[in-house]
Amino acid sequence: MRSETARIAVDDALLVGDLAMPEHPVGVVAFAHGSGSSRHSPRNRAVAQVLQRADLATLLFDLLTEAEERVDAITAEHRFDIPLLGRRLVGAVDWLAGHPATTGLPVGLFGASTGAAAALTAAAERPDRVGAVVSRGGRPDLAGGVLNRVSAPVLLVVGGDDHEVLRLNEQAAAMLAAPHEVHVVPGATHLFEEPGTLEQAAEAARDWFARMARRPSRGARR
Repeated sequence: MRSETARIAVDDALLVGDLAMPEHPVGVVAFAHGSGSSRHSPRNRAVAQVLQRADLATLLFDLLTEAEERVDAITAEHRFDIPLLGRRLVGAVDWLAGHPATTGLPVGLFGASTGAAAALTAAAERPDRVGAVVSRGGRPDLAGGVLNRVSAPVLLVVGGDDHEVLRLNEQAAAMLAAPHEVHVVPGATHLFEEPGTLEQAAEAARDWFARMARRPSRGARR
């Protein structure tokens, strides 16, 4: 496994991330973390390791700059700014398309909590680059009006005991025009802290992205 620091320039920020490359990658998955989290999220890193063992490259990066994170820790004003987070994730998708190690690879997006809405927003903006989306304990409902513009297959992974978020995911699923599935992990609450539940979520994500890697590419360039 080869790793490098990613520096992703977007219109208003320079974002930092970690790109992990298996020897023979079949695709690449960019992670959008949730409210108040970062690329160091132990849950997202655990999921990333499962994907890497399936020969999927992973990009974990911070959607906010250090200064924005300091403000957000006090005001929470950025973590629910889905248009901002979506634009940042679009920047990461474009960066992957131009990076020598990942150009031409199918791109998947993995979003947790509010990051799921950012992932769906980016998928709607880059339909020819994003091949699959997975949400874990996500808030796809926050993507609002873009849901019917998403064309990539969407997997919504929700804890069976996360009742309100499950209801919101089912409502969002009804608004998706793309192929989609709601995958309920029995006994899991919002953070998938119960024994074995995060592993089940990671394996479901792995299988969803593996299907993406097997489908014919829709073109890596826009």
